[in-house]
This record gives sequence, structure tokens and C-alpha cells, in this order.
Amino acid sequence: MRILVATDAWEPQVNGVVRTLTRTVSEMRAMGHEVEVISPDQFNTVPLPTYSEIKLAVGAYEPIQERFKSFEPEAIHIATEGPVGLAARRVCLEWKLPFTTSYHTRFPEYVSARLPVPLAAGYAYMKWFHKPSGRMMVATDTMREELEAHGFRNISAWSRGVDTEIFRPRREGEPDVYEGLPRPIFLNVGRVAVEKNIEAFACLDLPGTKVVVGDGPQRAELQEKYPEVKFVGAKYGEELGRYFGCADVFVFPSLTDTFGLVILEAMAAGVPVAGFNAPGPADIIPGSNAGALAPDRVSGLREACLACLDLDHKVVRAFAEQFSWRACAEQFVKNLEPYPEPEKTRFWRRLRRLARLRRKPKAA
Repeated sequence: MRILVATDAWEPQVNGVVRTLTRTVSEMRAMGHEVEVISPDQFNTVPLPTYSEIKLAVGAYEPIQERFKSFEPEAIHIATEGPVGLAARRVCLEWKLPFTTSYHTRFPEYVSARLPVPLAAGYAYMKWFHKPSGRMMVATDTMREELEAHGFRNISAWSRGVDTEIFRPRREGEPDVYEGLPRPIFLNVGRVAVEKNIEAFACLDLPGTKVVVGDGPQRAELQEKYPEVKFVGAKYGEELGRYFGCADVFVFPSLTDTFGLVILEAMAAGVPVAGFNAPGPADIIPGSNAGALAPDRVSGLREACLACLDLDHKVVRAFAEQFSWRACAEQFVKNLEPYPEPEKTRFWRRLRRLARLRRKPKAA
């Protein structure tokens, strides 16, 4: 198929959403699909207030119209709810083109953590944005149930994958990136920002050393408040893989993620994961023998961290090997197909007819 993906999250941003989208696009191209990506780096941008690392596209609507015309997509996916996503959504609605969407970030909780905006307002916006979508893809059953309770419909599963070459256990003879630090090493990786709830990890009374890999707007504040925590900054590629592979326990305190790709990355490195009973950890950890959940969302994280010290790292690695990016991409492509309800099928066929007409040779 000719697949168009519109997203506000793309390189050079570094986060789980970008990793998911870039790997999915790469796998789809390897499967033979032609994929066009519309992303902020193709437009003039302004920094996101309170988070300057994220750039917001300006004046994207008319250029996106032209991209639709020139590419003539057979399937359209709008991955995010920012300016690029809004412009693509507007084109689809004005031209009566079907599209799918995905729910990567718990946007209402994210905004409420940063600004005095009630959750109800955030959910009203999200329901408005996703309502015309033929399918809204989510990563976990917990997230699906939570969104259905808020009145969302047409929800489909879209799981995640992990690179088991970069993220792997430390091999014998390889240097230890934590050499000289007291063991065990309790690790967190991700944006150092308020919505990631990193303070719930930093304040824990744990043996050994707590390490945070990543950067973000809350780093300076937390470094000053918790001097015993080692903040080592952002790491990438194989170096990041070594920080995972040399750790003893990965701690995931976030309550706002919809999946938490770093959970799989830690497990691929053979490192068990401690987290709260929230979307992501609650879907991945139970029954896996690859981690432990805190008994509730506000306490018990220390006990979960200590329980992880007794888990077999080989079992943890074996569990992560079940997740592949090819399977993730295949599920994504399947979700682009017409919805099974008759009225939805007619809606989806409209785009197929338009695509065929555009490619039909003109009479001489």
C-alpha cells in the first residue's frame, strides 16, 4: 500500500513514540509498502512551551494538502494530536478521506501535570480529535479499558517491539559502565520531566546506587534535591544499551505512559523491571517473571524494586525476545484495513476508489 503517516513526534526527538514510529515505518518499507512521513522537521517550527526540545510545526495546513495530492495515499495514519496531526485531520475531514489514529501519550494527564488544566478538558479534546478516526490504536489492554471508560470507541490493539541486538545483557569481559559505584544499580531511563514521576524513584530508600539516564526540564531541580542520585545525561545507541545491560533493576515510576517502551528495552537487556500498577507495567509484567509491580499507584515501589533482585536475568531476557518490530508493523498494517462493520467498510472503500481513479491512465 501507499501509506501516509502524519506525526508531530519524529527525529531528532528522542523518545518512545519516535522509536516506535521510526521502527514501524522502517519495517513497513522492508515489507514492500511505500510510506510517506509528514513530520515537524519539514516545516517552520516553534518550541513547545515548558519543553523546548519538542518543536511544533507552524503553517503546516496548505503544505500538507499538497503532500496529500502528490502522494495519493491508499491509507492515512495520524499518529499525534499536535499541529501536524490537526492539519492532516482537517484535510481528511474536508476531503472525506478515512484515516486511523493512535494514542501514544496520556495527553490529559500530561497537560495536567504541567499546567492548571483539568483532566476533563484534556479528555474532551482527545475525544474530539479521535472521534472521526476509523480506528484508534492503543498499545495495551489496560489503556483500551481506560479509554473505553472515558467514552472512546473503535479501539484496536497495536503492540510494540524491541531491538534485541542493541539491548542485550552484558557479556563476560565487557566493561561495566557503573564501575566504582556501590551495587545493586537501580536504573531509570527517559525524559527527566514532571510527567515521568521520576521523583517517586529518586526519593526511594534503596541499597546500592540509583542512576538516571536522560535529560529534561526537571533534571537540575532533581539533581539539587537528590544529590545521592547519579544523573548521567542522555545516552544513545549502543552506549545506552550498555547502561541497560550493566544495571541490576530497572525502575519505571511513570503513571502517564501508555506503554513504556523502555520496559521492553530493559527486559531485553536481562534487567527486571519494577513499576506501579499503571498502563504499561500492568500489561507487561504480571505473569512474565520479568519484573514486579507495586501494590498500588502511590506506594510499594521500594518493595517491588527489592523483589526484582531475586529474579533470573535469563528468564527476563527470554520474555523480551517474544516482541519483534516486524510483528508490530504487521499489526499496524492490519489495523489500516477497513473496519468490519458494513457502514465503516463503505467509508474506507471511498479512499480506495479515489486512489484507483487517480492512477487510471488518461485516454489518448
